[in-house]
Amino acid sequence: MRFYLQTLGCRLNEAELSAWTRRLVQLGHKVTSILEDADVAVVNSCAVTMDAARSSRRLVRRLHRDNPRMRIVVTGCLATLDPDQLTPLPGVDLLVHNADKDVLVDKILTSLVPNTMPVAALDAPPVPLSMDRRRRAFVKVQDGCRNRCSFCVVTLARGEERSRTVDEVVREVGALVAGGRREVVLTGVHLGGFGHDHGTDLKQLVSAVLKETEVERLRLGSLEPWDIPTGFFELWDNPRLLPHLHLPAQSGSASVLRRMRRRCGPEAFRALVDEARRHIAGLHLTTDLIVGFPGETDAEHRETQAFVDRIGFGDAHLFVWSPREGTRAATLPDRVPRGTAKARSADLHARTAQSKQAALQRAVGRQDRVLIESVRPVDGVSLGRGYTRDYLPARVHGVCRDDIGGVVPIVVDRAEAGAVWGRLSVGA
Repeated sequence: MRFYLQTLGCRLNEAELSAWTRRLVQLGHKVTSILEDADVAVVNSCAVTMDAARSSRRLVRRLHRDNPRMRIVVTGCLATLDPDQLTPLPGVDLLVHNADKDVLVDKILTSLVPNTMPVAALDAPPVPLSMDRRRRAFVKVQDGCRNRCSFCVVTLARGEERSRTVDEVVREVGALVAGGRREVVLTGVHLGGFGHDHGTDLKQLVSAVLKETEVERLRLGSLEPWDIPTGFFELWDNPRLLPHLHLPAQSGSASVLRRMRRRCGPEAFRALVDEARRHIAGLHLTTDLIVGFPGETDAEHRETQAFVDRIGFGDAHLFVWSPREGTRAATLPDRVPRGTAKARSADLHARTAQSKQAALQRAVGRQDRVLIESVRPVDGVSLGRGYTRDYLPARVHGVCRDDIGGVVPIVVDRAEAGAVWGRLSVGA
């Protein structure tokens, strides 16, 4: 059978998509990027905001419209939290709960393909580079979360924390490297909580991956600013661990953070960032921010403005708060008018855009190495797209399609249009 796989939302969803691709290849099926060729589409949905839920529904409708004969399977957070939003949509044949994601492929085959029996899991072969959505490989090391942030539906959708073993992760990373991957991203719902159920921690995991595999570039996914092991930032003495951290702050106001039930206030966050910057040369720091949280006053918004200016984030994902059924925040009074929340969002967008441009500008003139994720002709010249070591979007002149999935040396010439622009260099 031919499968078309699509995801929305977080890097954890990307990691799951890659795992399903390997399982399908293992069982002799094909994964196609051409929708019209597919027999089955799998959608890994998102429900972190109302906009994400709408996007998930819209994607399902589009897939059915563009290939009406194709059967559609939907999994992910929307399928888990609110399946009634999906069952009426045309073309949806199967919903799979998040709890069943590890056996999703077998459930699809036994449900949709007559006389199919589950096959015992084997060591899956590496996914050919041409089959994967991303040239970076995403590896899920942990799922679920024991925190109870008042705005978050992820705990409801993903359940309690559970970690893979260090050996399992090391084997998967080793197989990906053997299959040609140059860069691996370790990801989870609460990455800092890795190993609490096995008597290990994230520092031990990262150390083992660096020691026991030959991965060239290792990144970490979103990392909550707590449960970080002592001496963790010393790991960046190894240059294969790339100098980027995404630490969700959510707000710069201590009182808002208390209503959010976050475990890290502004001063603790600042101290953590200072420690990270002392150990990680050239650290590029990004974050998540929520505006318009219930009860947010003008004074609290000004606190977040000052916090953003003081920390100097290289980029930020900004969200206007929306109520999610089942969360404590959805019951809080004093909701911020939508227009006010959007104005505050626009203000923070402008501030973070300035700091992002400053980060891009600081890269001009330096030598770097870029993982090429795609190559497209632009004005008759091939232009590669990818990311620098510190996760700045990069546009590279002079690469060819054979460079896709590879790491090339560049010199950064300029910063514009939200990216650094460079040319191939020898010896970078």
